[in-house]
Amino acid sequence: MGLGLRWTLHGDGRTPAPGAVVRPDERLSWPRTAGLGAQHVVAMFGATFVAPVLMGLDPNLAIMMSGVATMVFLLMTRGRVPSYLGSSLSFVGVAAAIRASGGDSATITGALLVVGVVLAAAGFVVRRFGARVIHAVMPPVVTGAVVMLIGFNLAPVTASTYWPQDQWTALLTMLFTGLAVVALRGFWSRVAIFLGLVFGYAVSWLLDRLFGRIHSPVGGGEAVDHWRLDLSAVGEADWVGLPSLHAPAFQWSAILVALPVVIALIAENAGHVKAVGEMTGDPLDDELGTAIGADGAATVLSTAVGGPATTTYSENIGVMAATRVYSTAAYWAAACFAVLFGLCPKFGAVIAAIPGGVLGGITVILYGMIGLLGAQIWLAGNVDLRNPLNLVPVAAGVIIGVGGVTLEITDSFELNGIALGTLVVLTGYHALRALAPAHLREQEPLLDEGTSSYGEAVTGADDGDGDGGDGKGAAKP
Repeated sequence: MGLGLRWTLHGDGRTPAPGAVVRPDERLSWPRTAGLGAQHVVAMFGATFVAPVLMGLDPNLAIMMSGVATMVFLLMTRGRVPSYLGSSLSFVGVAAAIRASGGDSATITGALLVVGVVLAAAGFVVRRFGARVIHAVMPPVVTGAVVMLIGFNLAPVTASTYWPQDQWTALLTMLFTGLAVVALRGFWSRVAIFLGLVFGYAVSWLLDRLFGRIHSPVGGGEAVDHWRLDLSAVGEADWVGLPSLHAPAFQWSAILVALPVVIALIAENAGHVKAVGEMTGDPLDDELGTAIGADGAATVLSTAVGGPATTTYSENIGVMAATRVYSTAAYWAAACFAVLFGLCPKFGAVIAAIPGGVLGGITVILYGMIGLLGAQIWLAGNVDLRNPLNLVPVAAGVIIGVGGVTLEITDSFELNGIALGTLVVLTGYHALRALAPAHLREQEPLLDEGTSSYGEAVTGADDGDGDGGDGKGAAKP
């Protein structure tokens, strides 16, 4: 397939035939391909610019580099893995921790660049030795715990920084976004975060007109009088121009905080490749290492100029599933649109003006969803938390990560939060597994009979579907 830059026309170029899909090496007519590319941009839009805003990075640069990163990914995977690479939300907690310890944007991007290098190296290892390396080092119990503590570690950011800026706008935005996620269908449900931001914008503007300025903290600082929605910078911004670039800076303390996110990124990539392979009918297990390495290379490129880390986006998988179009030509179109958006400073000014209360409402749901993805990983991997071998390291690591527990190594070096929690889960699980008796390693339920019976009652409870089971057709044993 070469670099994956040659596509054959699918059918008449208008729509997929009944029951057929447009494969990665096929395309529809170029106008329709451009339209699909625009749809992919809208799908990734909300999370891609929210992530840099929450990390204090330039959203214009993030959008532009997401396009460049997508191009790099498509080239490295030779067009076999249709995917869009947007800003990774997994690093929001990392950025908050680094800034809390005195770091700046350069320190954040330096730490993320090192993560990109490690991710690229992990991709090489997976390509050389196979996916079994991932499962051996990072079984579902470990991966789920790390993703969970990364998400829930962000709770104080919402509670102390965003929500207090305008609690009523935050509440309304949270309610609208939650309703959009659940009640809307198809494409609209996949852009619920974007719709929530638009709704919050409108509510903030309306409240400013009705009640004037609000007296509240700004960015976690002291309470002052301010407009909820301040668009003064939009009028001053140019229509065309380069986003602000900066070089990364490297500090060991910041790097150690960021490194655990490698686990989450590997899990995201593995899930993405598997999902795309199943949808297209083309098993892509042999591309897993390449995809992980490509994501790492794209992250290095983005952070080297001051942008955020990147990752494959599930939002765009949803668009492909809805349209049955898996053509990488559509992703090239999306990448080109993203680069053009990034070259418009006025667009960036609009993004930077998102009111704090709106971010408060969005992040309540967003951060919680990130954390609960860890629980989903446990469910998919059949992780039995009644087994002390799983329960003990997870319990300790999650509490350390979420609570921000600190371990002072020396006067100038300490481990805390995400980094310490991940270290406890990863090393604790493997150390305990090496020492545990065989019956524990087989993950049998080992707590007392009363607790085990309770677990059976819960998982076998009638779910109301008439089969007396747990939603999967029968009660669990």
